[in-house]
Amino acid sequence: MTQPASPLPEIAPNAMDAETAAKVEKLIEAEEGVMNRFQGALGVVAVGIALAMSLFHLWAAWSIVPTTTLRFAHVGFTLVLGFMLFPVVRRFRDRFPPWDWALIAAGIYVTWYLISGGDDLQDRIIFPEPMDIVVGWLLIALVLEATRRCTGWIMPFVAICFLLYAFFGNHLPAPWTHRGYDEERLIPHISITLEGIFGTAVDVSATLIILFTIYGAILSATGAGKYFVDFSFAATGGRPSSAGRTVVLSAFLLGGPSGSGVATTVTIGTVAWPMMRKVGYTSHDAGGLLAAGGLGAIISPPIMGAAAFLIAEYLKISYLDVLIMAIIPTVLYYAALLFMVELDQRRIRTSGVKVDDAPATTERVWPMFKRGWYHFTSLVAIIAFMSVGYSATLSVLYAMLLAVALSFLSRESALYPLKLARTLAAGSEQAIGIAATCACAGIIVGCITLTGLGLKFSDIAIQAAGGSLIITAIYTGLIVWVVGLAVPVTASYIICAVVAAPALIKLGVPDYAAHMFVFYYAVLSEVSPPTALSPFAAAAITGAGPYRTTLMAWKYTLPAFVLPFVFVTDPHGVGLLLNLVEGMSWIDVFWQVFFATLGLAGLASACQGFAITAMGTLERWAMALAGLLMVFPAILEAVARDIIPAPHWVGLGLGVLLLAGQLMRRRRIAPA
Repeated sequence: MTQPASPLPEIAPNAMDAETAAKVEKLIEAEEGVMNRFQGALGVVAVGIALAMSLFHLWAAWSIVPTTTLRFAHVGFTLVLGFMLFPVVRRFRDRFPPWDWALIAAGIYVTWYLISGGDDLQDRIIFPEPMDIVVGWLLIALVLEATRRCTGWIMPFVAICFLLYAFFGNHLPAPWTHRGYDEERLIPHISITLEGIFGTAVDVSATLIILFTIYGAILSATGAGKYFVDFSFAATGGRPSSAGRTVVLSAFLLGGPSGSGVATTVTIGTVAWPMMRKVGYTSHDAGGLLAAGGLGAIISPPIMGAAAFLIAEYLKISYLDVLIMAIIPTVLYYAALLFMVELDQRRIRTSGVKVDDAPATTERVWPMFKRGWYHFTSLVAIIAFMSVGYSATLSVLYAMLLAVALSFLSRESALYPLKLARTLAAGSEQAIGIAATCACAGIIVGCITLTGLGLKFSDIAIQAAGGSLIITAIYTGLIVWVVGLAVPVTASYIICAVVAAPALIKLGVPDYAAHMFVFYYAVLSEVSPPTALSPFAAAAITGAGPYRTTLMAWKYTLPAFVLPFVFVTDPHGVGLLLNLVEGMSWIDVFWQVFFATLGLAGLASACQGFAITAMGTLERWAMALAGLLMVFPAILEAVARDIIPAPHWVGLGLGVLLLAGQLMRRRRIAPA
């Protein structure tokens, strides 16, 4: 078997030299794991198992499969493919040593034991048999090892720490203490019930995430990713001076179906970096912008990051509701990037760099649209099906069928049976890392729910913040960010949704706003070292320093990451999520969006140090204050309650005064 299909389309094969390509591959492997490239019979077997996994889940989406059977089988497939496709360490890559055979056999046995146990197994959770305990320990060990192979050692280490807390927490001082649990109580709770490994996270992975990864693999196989990037270049004129706009537009188009920050960053970077260098971008600035564009993939409908599916499940709402809540924040995120890009162009031109504005050589937009319009169809179909009442599961299933059918409009993109089989297998292979993460996160969540740590932590956070919603929100954001430094976005959201979100909800924040807040700050881990994979990948492409590129990525994303505080601190801030509370109207939503847009523009200007002309230090701080007053007026609650009666309008007035001063200064220094 060749290497499993990557979510990256084959774009610009000559854009990277061999050394750079190797660096990028290592970074992608850091996110998706080091995968074996088996040949011959082993390759056929691996593809066959992955294809069987995809077909099983497609059948489960159409038919009715018992909940326990579906979750047990999903984890079973994950264990088998995890041990087959991911080597124990890199030096054993492309080998299949005896211990992998043994681990696969153990995974199959555990799955058989759980499924064959049926209702009797579920009924004896409180009084388990000795073999139930043995199988439970074996399952936990297998999940930890599979997760380590797919995502690294940090996530299993965290899970082990929570297991130790569940066993020995009775020896800790208040308020962290609990009654303590032995293996007869804890192990069945983790390994058999639907509150541990087989809890909500695995349920979402088995019913939604894997279907969307299969759909993403189909889009990739039909050439949709390459088409979206090419279409973006055509739409922006294909000129060097529009390189920044091209990055933003292509990130938006490619990010939706990709759902992967690193994949989007690399795909766009290989094409856009030569143009960005030509227009005057430094390697660090270009890398930061590319990483920021890739980050948008995780928050962009219709295929957001895996955590978005978990939001729907935790809140017991439809996935369409999550997509609707994400519309305005996503648009504002890309608007903030566009503000930064436009200011980049002004700054670069002002600095005297000559921009080559030669006529574009890219294909015109309309002919390109006519040639590949069908690539957009299935994306629109997902939303359309959900809008008329279909579940997200059936919607993506029908969208897959539509994408396969429309692929035959082009000979190059046609999914003939053999190509379709390999594509379906690739979809399951891409889901293994997420599924293993969800199973491992189930160990953590099971320990938290059994010990009551989530409620304890909420009380501790609220007391530390003195009952202030603003301070609690800041603490929550910091907690999610710190957790995200160590574990992937999905795991970060799962942990903090159970531990941190309840603190906000206790202070009166709507549950959907609290979960969206946690989700957005979990996403921030994509540009935060030591797991800043998107900036590191961009740095490998541009040749810049990885940590300076990470700082530039922070600069480009900083304005947008102030926005989530509005969800939880402003009673009308939920209007940005297209939700209304009592006393609100759509006019209030309009004003929220209006001020948020202008505030993000002000923050972008402060970050860039440029508006109409270059800014001095005091001007930058004043513009940052103006932006904050428009985007996040509730911050005054902690420092200047009631001193400024209308902070939105004060921020707007301050911004206008600063721009007027800059305009007058430019006229004074303009040549006669």
